[in-house]
Amino acid sequence: MSMARSVVRTGAVLDPMVERLRAALAGRQFTEQKMFGGTCFLLNGNMLVGTSKRGLLVRVGKEAHMAAIARPHARLMEMGGRSMEGYVHVAAEGTATSADLASWVHLALAFVETLPEKVKPAGKR
Repeated sequence: MSMARSVVRTGAVLDPMVERLRAALAGRQFTEQKMFGGTCFLLNGNMLVGTSKRGLLVRVGKEAHMAAIARPHARLMEMGGRSMEGYVHVAAEGTATSADLASWVHLALAFVETLPEKVKPAGKR
């Protein structure tokens, strides 16, 4: 099975975090999609991580949620005033180094790789 990445470039503006995430996910097959005001990276159709103006959105799953929000610079992710269990928001300071970013990407991969592939219904793009 080929590990070539499938990338859908969704904007002309280059975000340094997007470039860092592409590098961190090199060798994996992923897609990019504009979501939540940033760029989300999906693995097998499931959200893995995403950029935001204030940091990184990371999907960690419900089991790892409490440990993840206890890490430095991480907090509960909220959308529209609602807590998003299984997702955390990491401030920019929490992804300052390549090692910091890699640890968050690894945590997201550990969960998302356990999920079944999400298939879009026929006729939807």
